[in-house]
Amino acid sequence: MDIFTKKRLAIASIVYWLLLAYIIVALVWWFIALEKQNDRMAQYKFSELKLDDPAFQIKYQAIADEEHIKDVQYIGEGATFLIVILIASIFVYQAVRRQIRLQYQQENFMMAITHELKTPIAVAKLNLETLLKYSLSDEKKLKMLQATLQETNRLNTLVSNILVSSQLEGGRYRMAKEELELSDLVKTAVSEFRNRFPDRPWQCEVESEIDINGDPLLLQILVNNLIENAIKYSPKEAPITIKLLQKNRTILFQVIDEGPGIPGNEKKQIFEKFYRIGNETTRTTKGTGLGLYLCKKIVEDHNGQIKVTDNLPRGSNFMVSFTVKHTHEQ
Repeated sequence: MDIFTKKRLAIASIVYWLLLAYIIVALVWWFIALEKQNDRMAQYKFSELKLDDPAFQIKYQAIADEEHIKDVQYIGEGATFLIVILIASIFVYQAVRRQIRLQYQQENFMMAITHELKTPIAVAKLNLETLLKYSLSDEKKLKMLQATLQETNRLNTLVSNILVSSQLEGGRYRMAKEELELSDLVKTAVSEFRNRFPDRPWQCEVESEIDINGDPLLLQILVNNLIENAIKYSPKEAPITIKLLQKNRTILFQVIDEGPGIPGNEKKQIFEKFYRIGNETTRTTKGTGLGLYLCKKIVEDHNGQIKVTDNLPRGSNFMVSFTVKHTHEQ
């Protein structure tokens, strides 16, 4: 979080707590004023009583009881108002801070998405213009075409993430649940990534004939995003490990990298929308903060669970688990 945002949060916090203090002081003053008024009214009624009145004792007790009831009433009302104010103040304070952080993340998202969209377009355009203007060897042409295809795939993934994320969040996406072979989907995705990154070592352990009932597009986005994330955050010479296996009724899909890892206090936050690890002003890794958020949403929509653990001695292990039903239960 930058200095400007921290200052905004600090100012908002100071103003908020000053207003809250004023409200509480006003509430206390109101309580004291009512207590004094109640006491004065009781003293006035006492002064109106006559000692020779046969009903003096009864009237005196009635006035005292009335004063006590009003004391209890004022204390109860004051305590209720104070509790409501404190509870509401906590919710409002958290909501304001959350809104400021969300606005800050959205601003960063817009900057990141602008860069993420322009970069592959610029690279693809430059490569195509080079191919048109110059006579290149077949080897160079192939490399440039592969680079262009890679940038196009990256652009397609980015656009799909944005559109699907928006549709899922707005409830406009209609999931096409169907029986599909997750093994083939994972193998195809790994094969495409091997072609895009031929110099990177891969370790794959994918069991065959693992079926799941789900949306093919969403599951493909889930697999691609997790693999893309591992590639993005790990050294080029470090292997990416892909595992898919089934134990009884549980399907376990893992993507393991040897990158810098994820701090313990951020392991849950990385699945929040727009959240990205590190300082926004010094971060060099590309990304929009939508990928892992979308992964979590897709997994939850398929009644699964996703979590990340440390890959000792270095790196991260993203684990997705689905519980499948037997054929007669479907």
